[in-house]
Amino acid sequence: MTRSSDSRSSSALLGALAFAALIASTCLIPAAPAFALSQLRTIPGDAAADEPDAAPKDDEITPRAPGGIPMPDPLVNKQTAPARPGKAEGQPGKAPAPETPAAETRDGPVEVLTDVSKIPKPVARMRELIVEAAASGDIERLRPLLGKGETATAIGDSEEETDPVAAVKSLSGDADGLEILAIMLDVLSTGFTVIDKGTPDEMYVWPYFAAKPLDSLTPPEKVDLMRLVTAGDVAAMQEFGSYNFYRIGITPDGQWKFFIGGD
Repeated sequence: MTRSSDSRSSSALLGALAFAALIASTCLIPAAPAFALSQLRTIPGDAAADEPDAAPKDDEITPRAPGGIPMPDPLVNKQTAPARPGKAEGQPGKAPAPETPAAETRDGPVEVLTDVSKIPKPVARMRELIVEAAASGDIERLRPLLGKGETATAIGDSEEETDPVAAVKSLSGDADGLEILAIMLDVLSTGFTVIDKGTPDEMYVWPYFAAKPLDSLTPPEKVDLMRLVTAGDVAAMQEFGSYNFYRIGITPDGQWKFFIGGD
């Protein structure tokens, strides 16, 4: 073997020994602890984060909109604040509850009613029968409801007609009486009131305008009135002094007492 070949063999041996030393030193470095994905969300050593399955309390959760702005409180399931002393029902200092719309007249307040289910059943039944007859478009269906003799219904101002159905039809602007049937439906769709309450003349009257001064009507009540008549009619009524369009009266025992207009 020559000198040059011996030098190459020595260099190769030294390189192999250096590589082996490098591998050995690498194995002696301690490995960093491995964390599960669930542990990567927290910082090791943080007491609050180290508690297993620690869930936030309800009162610590603040919902936030995109951008980190706190959301407003929910509108439902909120606790009602306890009533203040002296504000409970029946105790002094309680604010008065809204009352049924009424206007003071010479005979006292006019109570405006809207719930037919709370009136005597005979009254509600007669109203229902009139509505059904009028809605049918057959004016003859009113005949058994109009009464006879002493219980006959007063119809308009047509005293010349002895036949009650003919009397009703004479009030209509058309030959078949359809217009007057439509007016009956409109009148019975409004609020109503009781006049002469507690007396033998007690009567349920539609609409309530018939008993209430026109200058006491609220804006919503004026809208109700203009469902029946025009603004020009209202102006004429104000000049006249009271409501003078059609009205219907039913006694507490269910008798259809009148269907009249005018004063």
